[in-house]
Amino acid sequence: MSNKINNLREIKKEFSKKNNIYFLVLIFIIFVTDRISKLKIIRSFSDDTYYLNDFINLDLIWNIGIGFGLLSTDSSLLYNFVSIIVAVVIIYLIYILIISDNLDKFILSIIIGGALGNFYDRLIYKAVPDFIDVHYNNFHWFTFNIADIFITMGIMIFIIRGIFIKV
Repeated sequence: MSNKINNLREIKKEFSKKNNIYFLVLIFIIFVTDRISKLKIIRSFSDDTYYLNDFINLDLIWNIGIGFGLLSTDSSLLYNFVSIIVAVVIIYLIYILIISDNLDKFILSIIIGGALGNFYDRLIYKAVPDFIDVHYNNFHWFTFNIADIFITMGIMIFIIRGIFIKV
């Protein structure tokens, strides 16, 4: 028991380091940016598609699955189960962020900021609003949102770091 208490004290000590505040601010900025973009789209769009150019449309779609619409279902049991898994993953990522070095903290902050944005939507709307439709002629990529961009960027940076920067 004493060992667990010492571990919790160490986590609290790590979390209270000043530089962690910067990463919490980054998470907050990404979350707010995502929220603002989604609120703007939700308030402005109904069934309309807004054509930006030959490659990008804005088209509101409600995603009840996870990334790229995976596990989309009308089952509230599966939806709630997936939501719980997402929450556990976010909590785990926050723990890893606390004990990581600054480069990993930056990468995880980007991922967590986006994940929190989509998780918030899962809780509030029971679906995630996706609205960026990238296409070429009749080929359309998955519709996504700002949070998805940050999650993808974070994962790409994490992979690139893993390949080129040996720890």
